[in-house]
Amino acid sequence: MKVAIYGVGAMGTVLGAYLTKAGYDIDLFTRNKNHIEGLRKNGAQITGTINFTQKVKAYLPHEMEGLYDILFLTTKQENNEEIVGFLKSHLAEDGVICVMQNGIPEPKIANIIGQNKVIGCTMNWGATFHGNGVSELTSKPDYDTLTFNIGAYGSVSKDKVELVASMLSKMGKVTIEDNLIGARYAKLLVNASMSGLSVITGATFGVLAKRKQSRYLALSIIKECIDVAKGCYIHIEKLQGHNIVKWMDVNNKFDRYIAGIILQIAMKKHRNIRSSMLRDLSRGLKTEVEVINGVVSEMGKECKVKTPLNDRIIELVHEIELGNRNVSWGNLNEFIKKAT
Repeated sequence: MKVAIYGVGAMGTVLGAYLTKAGYDIDLFTRNKNHIEGLRKNGAQITGTINFTQKVKAYLPHEMEGLYDILFLTTKQENNEEIVGFLKSHLAEDGVICVMQNGIPEPKIANIIGQNKVIGCTMNWGATFHGNGVSELTSKPDYDTLTFNIGAYGSVSKDKVELVASMLSKMGKVTIEDNLIGARYAKLLVNASMSGLSVITGATFGVLAKRKQSRYLALSIIKECIDVAKGCYIHIEKLQGHNIVKWMDVNNKFDRYIAGIILQIAMKKHRNIRSSMLRDLSRGLKTEVEVINGVVSEMGKECKVKTPLNDRIIELVHEIELGNRNVSWGNLNEFIKKAT
């Protein structure tokens, strides 16, 4: 079996190190030449909540040869058409791409390679990219914290899905989903709220959950996302064993208070996560806000559910991208009237 991870940035590097350490022969690919040099010279150096170095096989994209049975795709979505088109020529006849991106990217990828070749996967943990072979794990390294939810998007065989699940289980807990879109949406609403607020404030998930102003704003965004899911008839699956809708679909002050306590507890294991979009901003790149908050807004329009909070996050992030606004805690004040 020939396996590769394409796009070894923050999370791809951590995943590659874990799977290689578990005994899998995996090729790691990225366009970042300095990172490749670091990986080749010193191995994958994983820091943060866990520390280990793992020798890995690292290559630039033009060095990819032959056909792969499993390709884990961990790039950002903006270049999917180009990247997936390239990977299609290196995919075995019965091979699959396991899409590990944010948002809900499977439909467009399936249009390129076919529905029988797409497995979707959410990675419910965080990492920060440092480059030159170094990536920081920012979630706790517990088996029940480093979780994955995977499922076939189309007609991928059950055996293939179980094979991918078996591989990922060497790093953390894997749940195979019949309702892939529902599982995707569970992760999406966390990203839309916590990552969205993190990118406009510069704060970690832990700080956002701890401070009252940002905590209740996050709850308002989550509620908005849940309303969109209801309007679009999407059943949101559990995330890391927790029923998000049960605890976060609140309509009164008391339930909101309880939901706030639950959010603080839930974010403890992920308190050091900071939105990866901040790194994009620091490099002068566009963020993934359109495939995170933008997806919620787009679905809201289709299903006739208003999304003022997600819309405003998109506006703020675009203003920051253009240099017309700074990343600042003061940006939260833009939400107060709309969140109450």
